[in-house]
Amino acid sequence: MMIIAKCPLRISLVGGSTDLQAFIDKYQTGSVISFPSDLYTYISVHDNHTDSYIINYSKREVVERPEQIKNEVAREPLLYFGVGPVTISFNTDILSEGSGLASSTSYTIAIVKALSMYQGINLSDFEICRIALEIERRFNPLTGYQDSYGSGIGGFKRIDFPKDRRPFFRYLDVAFLEEKYDMYLINTGIKRSSTTVLQTVNVDKSLPLLALVDELEKAMEANDYDTFEGILNEGWLKKKATSSLIADDPHIRQMDEAFSHSQRVHAVKLCGAGGGGYFLILCDKHQDAEVHQEFGKLGKITKIRANPVGVVGSHI
Repeated sequence: MMIIAKCPLRISLVGGSTDLQAFIDKYQTGSVISFPSDLYTYISVHDNHTDSYIINYSKREVVERPEQIKNEVAREPLLYFGVGPVTISFNTDILSEGSGLASSTSYTIAIVKALSMYQGINLSDFEICRIALEIERRFNPLTGYQDSYGSGIGGFKRIDFPKDRRPFFRYLDVAFLEEKYDMYLINTGIKRSSTTVLQTVNVDKSLPLLALVDELEKAMEANDYDTFEGILNEGWLKKKATSSLIADDPHIRQMDEAFSHSQRVHAVKLCGAGGGGYFLILCDKHQDAEVHQEFGKLGKITKIRANPVGVVGSHI
């Protein structure tokens, strides 16, 4: 028996950093607007009929006990569920390590889904996301709430994170995005540790981002594209002010300047904690050739869409 689970990589439009525990502890709530993309991470789990755990990713590990596994995303869920020797393999649609697309969380959600199915445990998507966040915080305490619930729960949505209460979701009209814009990820070519960046984030400087979530939602409800674009760009400017590491690299500054001065780009931001990974740009529909011609030399370009589906799993 083999189980394959997949989880989307998430894109946050505004509100990032307000989902950090330090921010919520101080200001009592956080809020983001985000969506899972049509790019996935994949986890396969199957019996290997040996006495060893075999973990395949960019490396290959063969160990006798789960606590010996170096890959934390595999090790901690195996310990959580108490699963015996299996083979686990990691795959992805896009170069995702250090990407700013919450790939570590996406993989963790997918492996929680796969192992729960392997154990015959029926969990809701919400429970899978909650457990994945709990597990990931064992090895990355700075993981924000939006990574888990933004990746594993499908749909274009606003997520609010009130302190000491479960998150709640308000679903938004994805047609607002997809009838007007084509969306692209452009790789900076820089891998970074989100933890390194997040350790430098000033939560007080993140406070203005909270109000932008309300403003962005109102702009969408009013079908006001000019205000929508202005808020996204303002959010990127405010986010850069929260840590000197977010746009410190010269290549990131070069890319940022190129996008900001392009007549083709309506809105731009660097995904995730910053410091590397992927830029997100919003352009008019049907401009693929022009986008590749203008920006192709800056980094690999991947066109994306919002995904109505979160984590899924199947037996094969």
